[in-house]
Amino acid sequence: MTKSVYKGIHFQDSIQQVRSILGDYQPKQVSISGKKAAAVMILLLNKSEVPHIIFTQRTDTVETHKGQISFPGGVKDQKDNGLLSTAKRETHEEIGIGSDLIWDLGQLDDFFTVTDFIVTPFAGYVKSNITYRINTNEVAEVLEVPLDLFLDDTHFEVKKWDYKGKFYDVYFYYYGNQVIWGATAYILNRFIDLVFNYNPAPHPVVEDPRNSHYLTENKKRRSY
Repeated sequence: MTKSVYKGIHFQDSIQQVRSILGDYQPKQVSISGKKAAAVMILLLNKSEVPHIIFTQRTDTVETHKGQISFPGGVKDQKDNGLLSTAKRETHEEIGIGSDLIWDLGQLDDFFTVTDFIVTPFAGYVKSNITYRINTNEVAEVLEVPLDLFLDDTHFEVKKWDYKGKFYDVYFYYYGNQVIWGATAYILNRFIDLVFNYNPAPHPVVEDPRNSHYLTENKKRRSY
């Protein structure tokens, strides 16, 4: 089993690490005509000085990604003042965390999903004593997953996925009886790789069927 040197990191140190990396990071942006813009929040939560990441489990009645684990977020609305505004508005609508409670840490690379969304991830953090107000039409459950779970390979698996006749690596993270996979796991993997210099995948992902803008960088990605 391998693990990151950041495993066991305290909350304030994790925030400083994210801020130090994303503060100077130039995120890669995807522009494809006719595709839907969306944004998500990678939210770190302080639980007794232990960093956790907030996820939601989608209900079986939402339009896309039914029942899957995801970051809070959603589709850009015309009234949103940019994609960060989208991510925060959707976070508030889904789980009741207002934008005044979110401290911004930076932006990550866009990701184009097979469901034709261009997802822009933003990182931030909230302090302890958060009270969730869950929109039960969209969210079945809120998950608070320790950051440590993503800093070793104990709960990680790579499976091959057939996309239009070609096979690609798909990431899976296991938390109890829950599975984080698909676009959420890919975005999460890149966040952990970039910020904490750790990737549990046995081999770097050198290509993805939807995201050719990652190819050059992925060939240089770290693997332990």
